[in-house]
Amino acid sequence: MHTTNYFQTLILVSDDCKRDGPAVPERAGSIAALQFGLLNGAPHAMSSDDLLWRVELARNPELSDTDENRQAYFSKGRACLRTSPLVKSYGWGIHSDGEGRVALVGGGSPEYLALVADGDVKKVPGIRSSRKK
Repeated sequence: MHTTNYFQTLILVSDDCKRDGPAVPERAGSIAALQFGLLNGAPHAMSSDDLLWRVELARNPELSDTDENRQAYFSKGRACLRTSPLVKSYGWGIHSDGEGRVALVGGGSPEYLALVADGDVKKVPGIRSSRKK
């Protein structure tokens, strides 16, 4: 089974994000809004895999939440949170703690800057929305 989990890692806001700071996604039902809704009120409560699975369940109500379906979902590689619209378009970083649980961190916030400066936290860039020219 594949995983998207990171440990003790900060996914940085994509360098081509057009926002100066974090923004709340406005389009209800979008991947960004679903991810934001699950993460905003519960920092470090679930892993990246848990988040992606919950979003999949929300977007596909005919899919039942069983171990068999979850294993089938992760039986092939899935895009990690480096591709999240929160990172690419909404100005959020995503921190994974030592147990792989994720939390939103507003780009440019004191918490974000402290994680960027922390040598014990691995940094990975968010995926760019467009190709470099």
